[in-house]
Amino acid sequence: MALREKRPARLRRAARGRAGFVALALALYAAAGVSATWPAVQHLGSQFLAGGAPGHGEAAAGDHLQTGWHLWLVGHQLEHGHAPWRDPYSFRPETRGDLNFAGWPFGLPYWPLATLFGAVLAWNLFMLLCYLAAGGLTCWWLRALGLPRRGALAGGLAFAIAPYRVEQSVGHLLGPVSMLLPLALLGIEQATPGWRVVSAAALASIPLSGQVHLALGAIPFVFAYALVRRRRATAIVGALAAVAAGVLVQATAIKGSVNGSGRSLGEVRFYSAQWADLWTRHERHGSESFVYLGRATPVLAALGLALLWHARRRGLALVLLAGALLPILLALGTNLPTYAALWHALPPFRFPRVPERLMPIAALSLAGLVGVATAQSRRAVLVPLLVVPLLFLDLHARLYGSSAADAGNRAYAALRAPGRLLELPVFLPDVHYGSVYFYYDMQAQRQRPGGYSTTAPQAADALARQLERLNCGDWSGINLGALGVRYVALHRGLYVHNAAAPDRSWFAWLGLERHGFRQRARDGAVSVYERLPGADDSGPPVGEPDRAHTHFCQGWFGPKGRQVPMSETHAPFWVYGAGELRLRVQAPVPVATRFAVDERPALERMVSRPRRIVLLLGPRRGWHLVTLDVPRLAPTSPRATGVRLLALSWG
Repeated sequence: MALREKRPARLRRAARGRAGFVALALALYAAAGVSATWPAVQHLGSQFLAGGAPGHGEAAAGDHLQTGWHLWLVGHQLEHGHAPWRDPYSFRPETRGDLNFAGWPFGLPYWPLATLFGAVLAWNLFMLLCYLAAGGLTCWWLRALGLPRRGALAGGLAFAIAPYRVEQSVGHLLGPVSMLLPLALLGIEQATPGWRVVSAAALASIPLSGQVHLALGAIPFVFAYALVRRRRATAIVGALAAVAAGVLVQATAIKGSVNGSGRSLGEVRFYSAQWADLWTRHERHGSESFVYLGRATPVLAALGLALLWHARRRGLALVLLAGALLPILLALGTNLPTYAALWHALPPFRFPRVPERLMPIAALSLAGLVGVATAQSRRAVLVPLLVVPLLFLDLHARLYGSSAADAGNRAYAALRAPGRLLELPVFLPDVHYGSVYFYYDMQAQRQRPGGYSTTAPQAADALARQLERLNCGDWSGINLGALGVRYVALHRGLYVHNAAAPDRSWFAWLGLERHGFRQRARDGAVSVYERLPGADDSGPPVGEPDRAHTHFCQGWFGPKGRQVPMSETHAPFWVYGAGELRLRVQAPVPVATRFAVDERPALERMVSRPRRIVLLLGPRRGWHLVTLDVPRLAPTSPRATGVRLLALSWG
C-alpha cells in the first residue's frame, strides 16, 4: 500500500522534479476551471461566470452578486478604516449594520482582484482561482497522506470538478468554502504546531464564513479523520474552535433573524434530492437538488475503498466511507424515511432547509478514494493518461452561463448628494432578486432599507413587507422621508417575467410621480428618481397598461372560478375611470373590511355574505388605486384568504 503512516522525514525530503510536478498540477487544475466554466469563460472580461439568467436590460440576478458583494465589502471597509466584518449599508435604518460573515476568509485575497480588475473580472478570476486551489489543496493533502503523484493528481481533479461542488460555485459561497476541507486534512497530516493551527483555523472558518450547515458534517468528519490518523490533540482543538465559531454565528446572526426559529419539514421537502438525481447529469428540479456523482467515479472510489480495506487501513477506509455515504443519504432529505426523525431529534437539523449542503464532504471522500485507486497501478504513466480524461468526461456538467453585468451604470453614477436609497421592486430579505441591488450598490455606496440575507433581522423583514406595496404604486401608510430615503431607483428589468414582482412597473412609476419624485437619470432598464419640486417632463419609462382592464397588485390570488380572493390583509388594485366603482364582495367568515380610494379612506363594512359596495372614484377620468384591508385572513383550504371579489364595474 502506498499510504505512509509515519512520513514527516520523507515528506521534507526534496523530491526529484518537484517543480515540474507542481507546474503540472497547476496546469491540470487550471484546465479543470476552464472546463467547468465552459462556454461562459469565453466572456471572461464582460459577463459574469454565473447561472446565465437574463438581465432584461440590467445586471442579471443571482447569488454570484451577493457573494461578490460580501467579498468586495471586506476590502472596501478596510480602505475606509472600518471593521471588515460590518455591512454599513444594508437594512438601514432598521439595524445598526449587518454582520458580514460571508466575507471570511476570502475577502482579503479578493480585495486586490476587485481593486485591479473591477467587479466582473474580479469575480471571474476568483472563480477560476478557486478551482485551482480546490484541486491543488486536495492533491497536496493526498501527497501528504503518502499517495504517489499519479493518485494525488487524480484525486485533486475529482474534487475540483465534482459536479455538486461546481454547482455550488456558480454563485453560492459553499463551493469556494469547500476547499477548506482538504486544507484541514492537510494540516492534520503535516503534524507540526503551525500546521495544527492551520487545520483548526480552516475547520473553524467553515461556520465562521456562514456555512453552518456544512459545518454540522465537517466538524465530526475532520474530528474522526484526526483520531484515525492519531492526532488526538489536533482533533480536539479543531473541533472546539469550529464549535465556538458556530455558536458565535448562531448567537450574532441567526438568533432573532427571520429564520431564527428554524425551517419547516415542508421547506426541506421542497429542496430534497431524489434517488435519480444521483446519476442524472442535468438539473432535474432545481440547482440545490443537483447531486450528480458521475458514473465511473463511484466505481473507482469503490475500488479504492476495497484496496484500503485489503491493506488493513480500515480506520481510514471507514472514515472515507462514512464521509461519502452519509452526506449522500442525507441529501435525499425527506425522501429518506429516517430524515424526519433526525429533524425532530436533533435541533441543529431544524435550521437548514437544503439537505444537500453536506455533499462537499462526500465529494472529498470520493476524491480521496479515487486517488487511492489510481495510485495502486504499477503503470505510473499509462493510468493517469486514462484516468484524467475519464474524470473530465465522467464529471463534466454544463452548469455555468454568462450573466449580464451592466458595468458602470450612469443612472447610479448620478447619485451624488447624501441620502438613503430605496430600490424598486422591493423584495423580502431572503429573495435572491435582491442580489441585483448589491451589485449596483458597489457603485452607489449608500445606506438603504433593503438587503439580501436569509438571516436578516425581523425588523428588516417587517419593513420590506410594508414597502412591497410600492412595487405597484401603492403608498398607503408609507413615509419614505421618515426612513431618510432621498432617492428611489426603479429597476424595470426585475419586473419582467418575475413571480416575486408581477409586472406593474408603470404603476410604480405613477406612484413615484404622484408623490413628488422626478427622474434624475436613466440608463438601460434603470431609472433613478429624487424628490424634487416641479413637473417631470421625462415621461414614464414604460408604456401605459390597458385602461379597459383591472390591474391587480400583490395581495390577491389569481382568479378562482369567478372569484378573486385576497392573499394578504392589504390588497390593492388599479382601475381607470370616473364616477362610481361598484364591487360585489363576500368573505368566508364575517370580517370588518376597510375600503380606500387613492390612499384615502372611503368606507368600512362588515363583509360575510355577498354584498354590494359602491366607491366614488371622482368626476375626472384617470387611474385610481383601490385598496381593501382586513385585520386577518380566514383559515380556508388550501391557503388562508380574506375578502373575495366577485364582480366589479365602473363608469
